[in-house]
Amino acid sequence: MASRKGRPAIGSSQHGVPASSPQSGRAGATPPAPASRTAPRTSGGGRELPPYTRPALAPSLLAAVVLLACVAIVDSSAFVFARWGITVLALIVLVFAVRGRTWWAGLIVAAVAACWNPLVVVPIPGEVWATLQVVAAALFIAVGLAVKVPREGA
Repeated sequence: MASRKGRPAIGSSQHGVPASSPQSGRAGATPPAPASRTAPRTSGGGRELPPYTRPALAPSLLAAVVLLACVAIVDSSAFVFARWGITVLALIVLVFAVRGRTWWAGLIVAAVAACWNPLVVVPIPGEVWATLQVVAAALFIAVGLAVKVPREGA
């Protein structure tokens, strides 16, 4: 397939190729050699990447948003959908906490998953649920920041 003018071929990878490479537009140009495994990993800005990631941060922030948004519907029948969402997000964060060996965070999100489980309902009054929603949101944010999983190649 002929390459597109000024753009890489469809499906090609641009890892390690500078944006102003004179060979990027030519058909049949040889791709650059892959970076060695011993070289430090760098981000697009040239900074060295840390040896860990925070994979639990995104689901934790999403769970915190859902918890805070659903404080108003605690006594509604639609709250069961929020409970499903929180339970699933708590279990996702639990997996990342176990992978990162942050056991205290795993216990916290396991407790949240058990309390918000829609199949085995915990009988808690509405006012207490509203308070627990805010507390759990703060705990999710703390857990999302605390869980660090080592990078695969680092």
